[in-house]
Amino acid sequence: MELLDKNEDSFDGTNQQSKTESFTGNLKYLIVGVFFGIVFVKAEIVSWFRIQEMFRLDSFHMYGVIGSAVAVGLISLQIIKRFNIKTISGEEVSIPPKQFNKGQIYGGFLFGLGWAITGACPGPLFAQIGSGFLVVIITLLSAIAGTWTYGLLRSRLPH
Repeated sequence: MELLDKNEDSFDGTNQQSKTESFTGNLKYLIVGVFFGIVFVKAEIVSWFRIQEMFRLDSFHMYGVIGSAVAVGLISLQIIKRFNIKTISGEEVSIPPKQFNKGQIYGGFLFGLGWAITGACPGPLFAQIGSGFLVVIITLLSAIAGTWTYGLLRSRLPH
């Protein structure tokens, strides 16, 4: 079964997975998420201080982490494409071509501004909360509200 229509222009960024995950299937994501949360805390990736250092250009720590993640992502995607690796459930991995639009500039600016102000991006929010920084719950609720608002206004925004 092909995951995308023949006309790839119709891809709207929604989940193209044809099979639903079972409870135990979702449990593996929880376990990996907890593991990553622990690694993020130990590596100080979720540290507000480290994030502020990055935005003030005072330290290479976060740039090294982000650069390493980009390199691992690029290598992983090349391996997936070259060896036609399938998902755990046997589905073909389909990576549609990306198309630039001006909304990405606005979205990237808003994302970076929020990251600089709060000291958190969406990934580490849960690790920060789990580490006892309960004030980050406000940031999490704001991220959820922003995502909901985008979903509501998506059809009216430039794409």
